[in-house]
Amino acid sequence: MTVRKAVIPAAGFGTRFLPAAKSQPKEMLPIVDTPTIQYVVEEAVASGITDILMIIGRGKHSIEEHFDRHLELEQELKEKGKTEDLERVQRISSLADIHFVWQKGLRGLGDAVSYARHHVGAEPFAVLLGDTIVDAPRPVTRQLIEVYDRYNASVVALEEVERSKVSRYGVIGGKAVEKGLYKISRFVEKPSVEDAPSNLVIAGRYVFTAEIFDWIAKTKPGKNDEIQLTDAMRLMVARRAMYGLRFDGVRYDIGNKLDFIKTNIAFGLKRPDIAEGLREYLREVAGRRAM
Repeated sequence: MTVRKAVIPAAGFGTRFLPAAKSQPKEMLPIVDTPTIQYVVEEAVASGITDILMIIGRGKHSIEEHFDRHLELEQELKEKGKTEDLERVQRISSLADIHFVWQKGLRGLGDAVSYARHHVGAEPFAVLLGDTIVDAPRPVTRQLIEVYDRYNASVVALEEVERSKVSRYGVIGGKAVEKGLYKISRFVEKPSVEDAPSNLVIAGRYVFTAEIFDWIAKTKPGKNDEIQLTDAMRLMVARRAMYGLRFDGVRYDIGNKLDFIKTNIAFGLKRPDIAEGLREYLREVAGRRAM
């Protein structure tokens, strides 16, 4: 059974982006002119996913509205002959079969994923974090699904980081079984540099067998009374084979202000309509700083 469903957790408050996130979900903050979460949905769709469940919380109505039709706007664009804009707007609501469920309290990523149990059933499924964009030649979720299809086991995306930064992430220990693919033996959440088993960190994309729900149910709340997905994975890997793929691509985490700005610059430089003007501006800024 291959992967047809995806879960996108997007329930957090986004406190690092206050005051902007007070009335607007951080997942709806734009990268150039497209909400972050739309890039995530497009990755899932490009990976062959047809059914998406979003886990949302208080203040996230605009995510639902974004992926629904806006008939009045469509009519206005049609009347004004803005065909290209009309096609872009209509495309959003037809990307996939998108459902929503509300997380009753912010009790961690593991708890958020557990809300998908009835929707997913016994099928394998992908998890894509709603505040992480991955720019890759082939969608990273597609790369993970291909590993799942070969090994019939859960697999997570891995990114290699500088050793000095491992304490910011969940880190894996394991051994290589193919080029870039590791059989995981353990997960360590935010270890010290000395205790880290590697410099390979979890990068916001996962494919799980439905068994993960049983391990989440057995996971005890940790810091801030939250149920962490990494803790459930630690329980699972002790009894089930799990793999990690060092993917081909670049991860952009928009969870903090600096990386959000960097991501906008990186994606702006890919846009033919603004790239040259942006390059000129960056050269001007660099020139002024050099003076």
